[in-house]
Amino acid sequence: MTLDRKFLWRIVCLSIIVFCSGSALCAPPPGRIVSLAPVMTEILYAMGLGNRVVGVSSACDRPAEVCTKPKVGGMPNPSLEAILALKPDVVVMAREGNPKSIADRLTKLGKKIYVFKASRLADLPASIREMGQALGAREAADNVAQKIDAAMADASFRRQRQPKAGKKALFVIWPKPLIVAGGNTIINDAMKINGLSNIAADTSVAYPHFSVEAVMLRQPDLIIIGAAHNPDMKRQSQELMKHLGMLDAVRKGRICYVGDALYRPGPRIAEGLAELKQCEAIR
Repeated sequence: MTLDRKFLWRIVCLSIIVFCSGSALCAPPPGRIVSLAPVMTEILYAMGLGNRVVGVSSACDRPAEVCTKPKVGGMPNPSLEAILALKPDVVVMAREGNPKSIADRLTKLGKKIYVFKASRLADLPASIREMGQALGAREAADNVAQKIDAAMADASFRRQRQPKAGKKALFVIWPKPLIVAGGNTIINDAMKINGLSNIAADTSVAYPHFSVEAVMLRQPDLIIIGAAHNPDMKRQSQELMKHLGMLDAVRKGRICYVGDALYRPGPRIAEGLAELKQCEAIR
């Protein structure tokens, strides 16, 4: 190697060292991950990182194989001792659901954390891509985000072809007490993009309590029941329909049962948008 070539090679190596100093792009991907939120766990598995997950919160229930993972406690009050015992390279959590105090305490203990910030539908694909970048799964994260992008684009296209005002709809989170999806939620975003007008969109609370009288006053054209796979939800929602029996939506059978895909801002959002599409088609 000539003197000039040796000099150039040293410059290249020095540049790489400088570029990688403090850069996530050059750091090895975390091999041991603890997830403190169900949506984080779903995203991790969707990105193919399930084999790196060494611990989860007690609320994490999807996919089925996560049930065999060690539990570190609830979303608002995980055990720091249990987390530290698993020796994670990174602890992932959601801004909505995990207290900031937990993130602060883990940071003080020297643990690397990643906080997922998306709380609205429009922010979700970019947030998933950012998470993939941070965890060394950029391509897999992009694939997950693309599916959500495509589902959102499809819903938007259909909405643009429907110039008339959309149906007034109520999304029931729980029947007794009656809790509904308000305006500041991904569920409301999903309803809007599917051409549905949420009768609770003007509320200041994300998931407000509603009275039967308030529902009767607002006269929804369609009632959507979430998490319908839950036996208690099914039974109690049927009791609610008896109280709302005077509504046209109930008398004409415009009641749509869906799953819980829209409850978490993760990889099943596309499934949730498809369910709302079927609900919107009810006449």
